[in-house]
Amino acid sequence: MITTVTTFRLPNPVTREEARSIFLSTAPIYRDVPGLFRKTYVLSEDGMTAGGIYFWNSRAEAEALYTDAWRARAREKYGADPTVTYFESPVVVDNVAQQVLSDA
Repeated sequence: MITTVTTFRLPNPVTREEARSIFLSTAPIYRDVPGLFRKTYVLSEDGMTAGGIYFWNSRAEAEALYTDAWRARAREKYGADPTVTYFESPVVVDNVAQQVLSDA
């Protein structure tokens, strides 16, 4: 499993409500994306950094999302270039489903 963290250093701070509105406007894009099983939107306390934490089945499926078109859409929406960091996630604890998942 792969976890990606995307961040955008915003040109101006946004409030939680402004961020929530922006996040809700983009959330439908991520429904039914192949290999993506969860996305969490994040906003820093000072409102200057926004982003997402994505949970993927594989790196190939994650890389398929982060295209030039995705980057352009993010730049247009947030006024900043995104960064994407990849992490291996060999074990995930899911307290909602009461499961411990492993990619082995």
